[in-house]
Amino acid sequence: MKIGILALQGDVIEHLNAVKKASVKLKIKCEIVEVRIKKDFEGLDALIIPGGESTTLMKLIEREGIAVEIKNIKNIFGTCAGAILLSKSHFNLMDIEVKRNAYGSQIDSFEEKIDSKFGEIGGIFIRAPRIVGIGSNVDIIAKSLDKHREIFGVEQKKDGRFYIALSFHPELNSTRFHEYFLEQCLR
Repeated sequence: MKIGILALQGDVIEHLNAVKKASVKLKIKCEIVEVRIKKDFEGLDALIIPGGESTTLMKLIEREGIAVEIKNIKNIFGTCAGAILLSKSHFNLMDIEVKRNAYGSQIDSFEEKIDSKFGEIGGIFIRAPRIVGIGSNVDIIAKSLDKHREIFGVEQKKDGRFYIALSFHPELNSTRFHEYFLEQCLR
């Protein structure tokens, strides 16, 4: 399996290391490549769009002329800014609406325990987007533990494609979501 990490900005190395660890845990042979230009998309089975700054990321994508290549990838995992790009307001690959920087600026970053598809895990939020709306074909895979049950992560399967969008940064403290993404890519 060939996994690309969009390497224009953001948590590239952290995602690369998380995919390496996840593939070892799952005993899956993965080629992991940093994706920056059109030719880097050749033969990709999946793409991870890391956190960063969504406006800057979009400008870099436009500069490199790779928006169509991104949209053509069958399996995409977006964290933080990556979740924003998957939403209706950008690439419209997922039936989700997000609000940028909804939890505040960099100084307002925080950690919180999350109720995920895999049980309780820690979530790290850095200038995180809020998932404010989801379509009926989108499944919640992570939410807050408090009474508000705020949505922190979603997945969508449609037309043979698979997408994950998370408001937080799992690459900073876990490989569980990366393992799940790799497992789904194999299906």
